[in-house]
Amino acid sequence: MNLQLDPFFDLSKDCLCIADYDGYFVKVNPAFIELLGYSEEELKSRLISEFIYPEDKELTAAHRERLKKNVPLVNFENRYVCKSGDVVWLHWTSTPMENERLIYAIAKDITHKKKLEADRILHLGELSEANDKLKQLNYTTSHDLRSPLNNILSLVDLIDLTKIDDVETLDLIRYIRLSAEGLKTSLNSFVDTFKQNDISNRNLEEVDFRASLQKVRNSISTLIQNAGVEFHLDFSSLESVRFNAAYMESIFLNFITNSIKYARPNVTPIISIVTDQKNGEKTLTYSDNGLGIDLDKVGHLIFNLNQKFHDNEDSKGVGLYLVYNYVTSLEGSIDVDSKVNEGTTFTIKFKA
Repeated sequence: MNLQLDPFFDLSKDCLCIADYDGYFVKVNPAFIELLGYSEEELKSRLISEFIYPEDKELTAAHRERLKKNVPLVNFENRYVCKSGDVVWLHWTSTPMENERLIYAIAKDITHKKKLEADRILHLGELSEANDKLKQLNYTTSHDLRSPLNNILSLVDLIDLTKIDDVETLDLIRYIRLSAEGLKTSLNSFVDTFKQNDISNRNLEEVDFRASLQKVRNSISTLIQNAGVEFHLDFSSLESVRFNAAYMESIFLNFITNSIKYARPNVTPIISIVTDQKNGEKTLTYSDNGLGIDLDKVGHLIFNLNQKFHDNEDSKGVGLYLVYNYVTSLEGSIDVDSKVNEGTTFTIKFKA
């Protein structure tokens, strides 16, 4: 063996080896020995196939035959069984030297990468299943609410306003009708949206931020009024965006109701909504001065389903999950910045 190879073999963190055409290791480096847990003598005294994971033996043998026909091997992956019984994934690059009847190979341990890939696939499956259930829940809930909502509107229509002299009562009835009609419009939009199976076709249209927000404010006007919310709005840089109208209204609804629900005691809720457009990037920034969220503790869970970050009894842990899915399903992104007892800021970046 060329002595100049020894330092390279000894110092490399990758698994290096030389094998003969008969299927035995001729030389292995310390990294290979450490990974598999066998001594050099054990590795060299047994057929290489004995160390290979049973399900990968046939495929590995086929590629070894190609190497023996002087065909280099690139980007091949298989599993080896360590002396401890653990299974490791290796990514191979091998070059045959036909005149020496030897194969020079380098392998990288990709076990951790494979685990991450498996976890990702599992989580994607879970997310897809949860998303399907949520879509069905949204559709069913929206559909089932239509009947009682229509009953409310019918009852309001039966009231003879000419017989009511009290101004506050008349205003209250008008608020009820306005809120019910707004909710009915939103429900109809949701039912139509969730009837679609193809996520790539979401009724995109040019959505006016101010008009969308006003519809939501009308639908929960009593809630806003009772909470004493102050709105600071600036849509001058970007008045509209191509988006799904029902999604936009739901985003505003979830943000505002959360701001009211998690407002600091004895502090006037202040909500700021600003849109911007710079270098082709369209953004909406929503801020409040509420209780805030400890992102160091729960930041990684902020957009997960059924996650609650405060002790309110009416917390469901669904709103931010919906917002995240609305934005990302249309190829946008959303970031959050929050400080406890100072407030929270969400920044939505829309698809360019």
